[in-house]
Amino acid sequence: MTNLSGKTALVTGSTSGIGLAIAEKLAEQGCNIILHGLGGVMEVEAIRQKIADTYKVEVIFHGADLKEPAQIENMFGEIKEVFGGVDILVNNAGIQFVAPIDEFPADKWHDIIAINLTASFHTISKSLPYMKEKTWGRIINIASAHALVASPYKSAYVAAKHGIAGLTKTVALEVAEQGISCNAICPGYVWTPLVEGQVADTAKARNISEDEVINDVMLKAQPTKKFVKTDEIADMVLFLCQDAAQNITGTTMPIDGGWSAQ
Repeated sequence: MTNLSGKTALVTGSTSGIGLAIAEKLAEQGCNIILHGLGGVMEVEAIRQKIADTYKVEVIFHGADLKEPAQIENMFGEIKEVFGGVDILVNNAGIQFVAPIDEFPADKWHDIIAINLTASFHTISKSLPYMKEKTWGRIINIASAHALVASPYKSAYVAAKHGIAGLTKTVALEVAEQGISCNAICPGYVWTPLVEGQVADTAKARNISEDEVINDVMLKAQPTKKFVKTDEIADMVLFLCQDAAQNITGTTMPIDGGWSAQ
């Protein structure tokens, strides 16, 4: 396994769910970590301290609002001051809202596009100079099966995730000769706080029970009939950081229980 000790990883949306699993997996391999996301001061500090103590790496937290380019700029200023830059960038932060398009609030559309797509443009553009200087870097965008297929009532989310797939391919081509790869992982339904919130919203939008949403909507899409585990995504991130994966770039890699094979 490639030695990641001493490298620095920024994982957006990493105070819970998929992002936290990825941050812990990279810390286990010796990466210093920039945690980012939501949560109370005490809760976030407990997560930061636990990772630092468990894996003996340096861990800082930044709560940048990814809708605001100036706050992203501020976060990278702090990263540069503490670590010099980012070797591994995992764009994981995301929000969701479901409604028919003719009832979809414009502010929700703008927020979803800003956090799920535009923020990745900013984090990638600010990470690349350091990666180019080091002639090594890994950019991993946590997209979604919705980067490959669509579902009703998710116009903004599907548009953003399809955009991430295109952004991933473009970045990969631009940096292909500089030791930097860029890939997107496309999970199906993963049991996280985001999906848990989606259950109630989808039940309301479709006028069905929450059990029906889980069994007849979410897991109906996944032939394995199983939710994806956060550790499965974290393991794929770790693999993409290895030298063995250096020629894997510009891909959209589903971990979706066969959903996109249909």
